[in-house]
Amino acid sequence: MSTTRTVVHRLVPAAVLAAAVSSQMLAAQEREERPLLQEIVVTADPFGNRTVDDLIQPITVITGEQLERRRSGTIGDILDGLPGVSNSDFGPGVGRPTVRGQQGSRVVILDDGLRVADVSGEGADHAIALEARGADQIEVFRGPTTLLYGSGAAGGVVNVRSRRFLPVTEPGTRALIDGAYSGNGDDRLGNVHLEHALDDAWTLRADWGIRRSNDFSIDGFQEVDQDEGFRGRLQNSSINTDTASGTVMYTQDWGYLGFSASRWRTDYGIPEVFDPQRIRGDGSDDFERVFAEHERFDLRGEFNDPLPGWEAVRLKASYTSFEQQEVEFEFSRSDGQFEDAIVEAEFQNDEFDTRLDFVHAPINGWRGVLGVQYTDRDFFADDPRGGDRTFYVRPNRTRALAAYIVEEREMNFGRMELGARLERDRANPENIFGSRVPGYTQADGTFLPFPETLGTKSQTLLSLSGGAIIDIDAAHHVRVSVTRAERAPTAEQLFAFGRHSAAGTFEIGDPGLSRETYANFEVGIDRHEGRLRYDLTAFYNRADDYVFLASEDDGTGEPVFVNDIGNRAGEGATAGCEPGDGGLCRLRNQLVTNEQADAEFYGAEFGASYDLVTGDMPLVLRASADMVRGSLRDGGDLPRITPARFGVGFDTGWNDVDFSVDLQRVNRQNRIGEAESRTAGYNLLSADLQWHVRAAGADTTLYLRGRNLLNEDGRRHQSFFKDDAPIIGRAIYIGFRTALGN
Repeated sequence: MSTTRTVVHRLVPAAVLAAAVSSQMLAAQEREERPLLQEIVVTADPFGNRTVDDLIQPITVITGEQLERRRSGTIGDILDGLPGVSNSDFGPGVGRPTVRGQQGSRVVILDDGLRVADVSGEGADHAIALEARGADQIEVFRGPTTLLYGSGAAGGVVNVRSRRFLPVTEPGTRALIDGAYSGNGDDRLGNVHLEHALDDAWTLRADWGIRRSNDFSIDGFQEVDQDEGFRGRLQNSSINTDTASGTVMYTQDWGYLGFSASRWRTDYGIPEVFDPQRIRGDGSDDFERVFAEHERFDLRGEFNDPLPGWEAVRLKASYTSFEQQEVEFEFSRSDGQFEDAIVEAEFQNDEFDTRLDFVHAPINGWRGVLGVQYTDRDFFADDPRGGDRTFYVRPNRTRALAAYIVEEREMNFGRMELGARLERDRANPENIFGSRVPGYTQADGTFLPFPETLGTKSQTLLSLSGGAIIDIDAAHHVRVSVTRAERAPTAEQLFAFGRHSAAGTFEIGDPGLSRETYANFEVGIDRHEGRLRYDLTAFYNRADDYVFLASEDDGTGEPVFVNDIGNRAGEGATAGCEPGDGGLCRLRNQLVTNEQADAEFYGAEFGASYDLVTGDMPLVLRASADMVRGSLRDGGDLPRITPARFGVGFDTGWNDVDFSVDLQRVNRQNRIGEAESRTAGYNLLSADLQWHVRAAGADTTLYLRGRNLLNEDGRRHQSFFKDDAPIIGRAIYIGFRTALGN
């Protein structure tokens, strides 16, 4: 029996038994003193006033002190280690959340309730266009959330809430400043939030963020099989990021209106062993960097009691203009000098997204939300080299219109919730004539020519859900839910046909892909008050026609590589190219195809805390564990599935000093897809020390944070490029966070 299965079989029954026994033992002790968990309103929930304890779907919300300890450079780093959530990165500049083994376009990232309009779902090397360090609250919905957030939310949703649209208006001027530094990579991070109330109605807000780093340190060599060259350095991993926004809020008794303009800009490296003269080993004579930016405009509004029978109407709208370039920096093999910088890929994404939620008053005991959502996305991905047209993903325009309803009712056993969403997606690809990519040879030896013309792809999607919260007693809930969700393939999965330079892949889409259909079943039990608190969830997700990115085995267990126009070894330009033909001679692109098959995902998530000591010097013990298994129903494992993990930790403090330690074990992953390598396990040790300094008009926290204190050479199995870039080594951050004003 595998280690993963053994851990789950032992952990879950033991956790349930321990929770039940502990609950009975502690019941009498806690009748007099029953501390409650802090009630946190989930802002991405359309009702607008429900807390974590009210929602049926598994959700994790981090805010306050927990968020302070987790603040990092990317959203993936911040969320890594939460039950069911891990980081899928390609170097420190890319941090993409993976939820229950799902990532990319299946995990929707929301910026104050509306999706982040970037290209992070169209490439494992693409960063999420979001400043997460300045977040006030982050909400993670685990499992299919297509009902409210559309076809793309088949894996989960992450909502990052900032302070921009908080309707609270207080007189005066306030500032929140956060700065941190680590010697690993000379990493410098800073955020500033300013707020000024002009009067009782008008409030101005401004936010600014910055990150600067050099190459980061690691333990050992960068590549898995590397035995020469730089040791202890993650080459080409430096980051430069800037963010800024300005917001105007108008608040009255009837509700509020808010408008915000923001800009995000980043420049980060794609880690690669670089050694043009082969002095220290078999390195590359070039490296890739990604330059991306966007301008975004947001409108938010809420109108209370607009008409009889309606409690509220909420408006959210955004427009984003996003651009990205992937640039290859070339060097001479003779003297190692810089020769040229060539733009190998350009991405452009213009996107408009809006939704209206109507909250109605109870009707026969049912309270609910009716909503409509419209998205218009104009996407372009070009290889600008030479005169021939070459597109990694051909230009396309996708429109989606949806209507949804969610209803809840109090029952004698607790609460019931029902919902439905009907969505119409229409993707219009452009015709392409004269592409320099003629096609590629498939695994069976047949030649697939590049499709010059493609028709419109339209799909009607229906999602349904039902669930209940059962109140066992004042401290315990049981949650049960069933979801039937449909997902449309993305533009990348449909229309890709070419080289994705920075990712090092040659990707083939399939315009004939059909919709995915999910049947998801969940059951969970939680204890939400008292000294012992826990949450245990088990899930089974059955996916029909699941689309996944598959590698082809070259016969030796290694993936097939092709040149820049799709030729395999010994064919086409690869067989007879002349000196100086560069990418036509070099088999530097891993061939991956979007394939479709029936699949299933199942697993469990557990989190618990116990107040061992209360009083002036409290001691809280914590434990967590999760596992997910993803496999094809006709046999075989899916690639890049997060391995099982478990962790322990504690929190303590005295007066104004807080201290916490966490140790997480990431198990090895031996369940692998075709042409995928196994990944060794590793341990992550972290520690946080905080000192709160309070003075008149200021509240300051000085902190010391240690990450990967054991300096492990860890590889994230869920990352497409785990063999090329390990996690960064030991990093100790020193920083401060201060709040100024009244």
